[in-house]
Amino acid sequence: MSTLANNKRSDQQVYSDHHTNPWTYPMMIGLYAGIIWGGLRWVFYQIKFTTVLPGFIGDPFFKQSFLKTGWGELAGVGCYVVFSVAAALLYKLVLGKLRGAWPGIGYGVFWWALIFLLLGPMFGMTESITKSGWNTLFTEICVFILWGLFIGYSIAFEFTDEASREPIPAPT
Repeated sequence: MSTLANNKRSDQQVYSDHHTNPWTYPMMIGLYAGIIWGGLRWVFYQIKFTTVLPGFIGDPFFKQSFLKTGWGELAGVGCYVVFSVAAALLYKLVLGKLRGAWPGIGYGVFWWALIFLLLGPMFGMTESITKSGWNTLFTEICVFILWGLFIGYSIAFEFTDEASREPIPAPT
């Protein structure tokens, strides 16, 4: 009987001591988002769903001829990982208190629009959307929506889900 009471106390102790670091957690989410969605963008580029280089984020820092090589694609995915970490930190800072999936979806659409409508064509990272094909546009917006959803929902779930921090109720 006392073992059951001790287990209940230890469960309550674990739940009450659960605190997530508000800055390292988004960095970890950004790292995973960059690896997962950067890798998926690379796959989509390899199977010709998109014409945008996997390393387009690294275009201001590397020559485009380098980004078309194997090492350049790897460096480009690395740049996408760094971009994702920074974007996850920004999400936590600006939108971290919002709940649900919609803020993350909007965040992905925001970054797609910023990159593909404004910054990409301005800096030569991407072609204008009038020159890109439908496959490229749909692929890229879908990846960015999923990327934003992954970042936004992961952060929202961790920092707004208080039910997981509640102690386990006593059995009746």
